[in-house]
Amino acid sequence: MEPKKQTTDPRILRTRQLIRDAFVELLQEMDIEKLSVNKIAEKATINRVTFYLHYRDIPDMLEKMADEMIAHIERIVGEAPEDPNADSEARWQAMVSLLEHIAEQSKFYKVVLASKRTPIFTDRLLQLLTKMMETRVEAMKNDSYLIKAGVREDIATWYFSAALIGTIVAWLRKDMPYTPQFLAKQFSLLLPQYSDKET
Repeated sequence: MEPKKQTTDPRILRTRQLIRDAFVELLQEMDIEKLSVNKIAEKATINRVTFYLHYRDIPDMLEKMADEMIAHIERIVGEAPEDPNADSEARWQAMVSLLEHIAEQSKFYKVVLASKRTPIFTDRLLQLLTKMMETRVEAMKNDSYLIKAGVREDIATWYFSAALIGTIVAWLRKDMPYTPQFLAKQFSLLLPQYSDKET
């Protein structure tokens, strides 16, 4: 028998969503240092006691929100298995899924990544993108591009993951002028070994 999956009470999810929405709205109006539990609770139409049932304080709230963000993204990306022998679009399906998620939650990501950069969210996303790019760089190992250029794997990973998060932030700041599919395809073409294979 399989163990039952634990499900979170819908009321808890609803309250956390209210708190998250209040946090995003307040962050559009003020710097994070000026946020208080009182302001968040008032905006979320809950009382302070309810806030403290979910989070110890604002740093704990940010930590847990960042954990939830990464867990959600990992689930989305994990549901998009990639075939290294497929064409470019299929190979980059996880990236498309990630960008689609960011587009769907653009209000949140515009605030925490693009306008009022909140280090905990940026750092966690960069860690996740670095893991994704490590896999790509690993796959590039036998490709002549890296070998001929003498690029070290760790440096290539830092470069591509930093470039990717920078691209996502710029895309959000410009109000997402391109579809997730188009942006993922463009990013794939910037990696020489992928564009070489398609010519």
